[in-house]
Amino acid sequence: MPILDSQTVEFISRNPGQTRRVGMRLGSLLKTGDVICLQGDLGSGKTTLVQGMCAGWGSLDHATSPTFVLVNVYRRADGSQLFHMDAYRLANSTEAADLDITTLTDHGPLIIEWAERIKAALPKDHFWISLSWVDENQRDMVLSGLGSRYQILLYEFRKSVFGVA
Repeated sequence: MPILDSQTVEFISRNPGQTRRVGMRLGSLLKTGDVICLQGDLGSGKTTLVQGMCAGWGSLDHATSPTFVLVNVYRRADGSQLFHMDAYRLANSTEAADLDITTLTDHGPLIIEWAERIKAALPKDHFWISLSWVDENQRDMVLSGLGSRYQILLYEFRKSVFGVA
């Protein structure tokens, strides 16, 4: 686990199960208002990571890609919500702004796949994960926190996954 700088960590996942478990660790740390942005080509592990995040957050539902509905909503037993957006079909940041990201984050954490397509609509502070296909089983993840909340989240994540801060 190379710590690239105080705001960035790189991690190589060796299989989909490990990607899911990493997501579970991150998901267990999510709070209302958090914005988690995922960038990566098809097959880079975005949805697998989201499945882990939703499970770690406590979702009663299995996460699926919201490509055709744009936003999936997952719930916990206590009624709280997590929002999962897919920006692949959005033409630009204006269309994303129409989905009112701020309102979503008022009610729970928001995970955005294909976030690079709507950068202008994103809040200045957010958590960014770039995923890359390495080979059939391995995925490279670069995680970075922009803003104080997300630097704390990255610190908590490093501590949870690697036992070091």
